[in-house]
Amino acid sequence: MISTYRLRDPSSPYKVLARHFALVLQLARRDVVGRYRGSFIGLLWSFFNPLLMLGVYTFVFGLIFKSRWNDQVSGHVEFAVILFAGLNINNMFAECANRAPTLIVENTNFVKKVVFPLETLSWSTLGSALFHLLVSTIVLLIFSLVVRGSVPWTMVYFPIVVAAFIPFVVGLIWLLSSLGVFLRDLKQAMGIITMMMMFLAPIFYPQSLIPEPYQKLLYLNPLTAIVNASRDVLVWGRAPNWGLLGAYAVAACLFAWGSFCWFERTRKGFADVL
Repeated sequence: MISTYRLRDPSSPYKVLARHFALVLQLARRDVVGRYRGSFIGLLWSFFNPLLMLGVYTFVFGLIFKSRWNDQVSGHVEFAVILFAGLNINNMFAECANRAPTLIVENTNFVKKVVFPLETLSWSTLGSALFHLLVSTIVLLIFSLVVRGSVPWTMVYFPIVVAAFIPFVVGLIWLLSSLGVFLRDLKQAMGIITMMMMFLAPIFYPQSLIPEPYQKLLYLNPLTAIVNASRDVLVWGRAPNWGLLGAYAVAACLFAWGSFCWFERTRKGFADVL
């Protein structure tokens, strides 16, 4: 039976993480290791994948298209760094959003175990994505150090930027994983939606290229604020917009709470459907 007090408590989503932290780590580790099991170099692929992609971006956008970000940033390698900083956030989001609709369906054995805390699957999925984000960010910083000669000290703010993003992502996983049990077409739809969100966020282009009356509309995309903040601290060497980031974090926490309540209220129907 669902505890009403548990659903009324806005801190419940994070109490779940604290209570089952060891289990979440174990599941996340199993997910990461399982992804590369059987490959020749194993876990090293988590490092080489972003490194190879960064090399591809530099070659394609720098040498072939000779792209540049704006009039102030004309270096082709610089464009690859800026692009990669935005794509890292998008890749983390897309990994979670695309996996979420089948998260419960693929773990039917856990659904049948009454004592298993299903809500921890969302945290473990996020943990796996955070591991890949960490590796990609390290690659970005090493590349920046090599080609630019330094990395901005503001990179210390990056964990705060990610922390503001986490409640939204984990809330989205709870929402989509629950809906995915009842709506099996959701998985195909999310592939299209995440691609649309990537192109509707200032990842491949600066926000200043959008006509000024429409620039604020980009913030309807939950990726925009985090992509901009990540670039501020990892590329431009400036602090993020704290007011905007704080408002984002509050809204994300409310969304996570609502999604957690939805997940808890619908989970009793999972076994019947599966």
